Amino acid sequence: MLARSGVAKLRLVDFDYVTLSSLNRHATATLGDVGTPKVRCVQRALRQVCKWLDVEACVDIWRKEEGGRYLEGVDWVVDAIDNIATKVDLLHYCHAHDIKVFSSMGAGAKSDPTRVQISDISYTIYDPLARSVRRRLRVLGVASGIPVVYSTEVPGDVRLLPLPEAEFARGNVKELNVFDDFRVRILPVIGPLPSIFGLHIATYILCELAGRPIANPLPIKNRRKLYERLWRDLLTRESRLAGEQLNRLPIDEDDVSLIFEDVHLGRSVVPPHAVPTKAVLVRWDPREEVSVENVVVMEGREAERHVRECWDLGRRPGEVW
Repeated sequence: MLARSGVAKLRLVDFDYVTLSSLNRHATATLGDVGTPKVRCVQRALRQVCKWLDVEACVDIWRKEEGGRYLEGVDWVVDAIDNIATKVDLLHYCHAHDIKVFSSMGAGAKSDPTRVQISDISYTIYDPLARSVRRRLRVLGVASGIPVVYSTEVPGDVRLLPLPEAEFARGNVKELNVFDDFRVRILPVIGPLPSIFGLHIATYILCELAGRPIANPLPIKNRRKLYERLWRDLLTRESRLAGEQLNRLPIDEDDVSLIFEDVHLGRSVVPPHAVPTKAVLVRWDPREEVSVENVVVMEGREAERHVRECWDLGRRPGEVW
């Protein structure tokens, strides 16, 4: 869609080859292309559609040691890497060098197209790949500023496809890797989902290039309001317990996001860890100060009981819950 919409130059970087298992989602590959580099298939198809397009196909992998080898002079980078370490390295490099980058999270084991959304990496929820990427980027000092497409669909009981016994009999399965540390076995992917992810990315970038950016995607608005509410509720509760009006807390809205999304996964700390109808934050141990480690997610009624039992009656949280 980028080429069809007027983008004049594309550089495709991928080490992978077309396989039988990828034909269900590879729009430009045919049965005769099995064993062919994916970027060559895309290059051939795009040249048939857009004669003027300058498309460079690189059968290679981006490595952080080589830095900007494939990134010099680009307007946008689209990250669709599966390997988490390489994905994080690329996103961190682009962020550090002010290169615009859009990242795609995982479409594997997902089936509901209505759950696909665009947001900043800091506002992603329910996506295991996004969670891992977000945590690693935070360690590297990148908390936000990277747009992503992801699905809020909660992964079900989907397992890796078993390899036939014949494959094990032929030798070490790990030798099937194209590169070390890259997975061989795959999660099932329903054909349309990667395309839907790609259309989200293309639309976002085209709007940016046209000077009409999607400035504030809806999920970002909703999550920001949630974090603001959780922070204000916690401030009100702490003020009431302190007997005076407090103006600030030792944690901010970014910390609230970390507590709610990453630590508690949007669920109550109280077993069976249900998703709260109205989530609130509350200090877990009243003897300790408010901190990321000492603030938990609860349902409103659970928080009321927690305050009554642990603050008013002096019981330990472990005795109550």
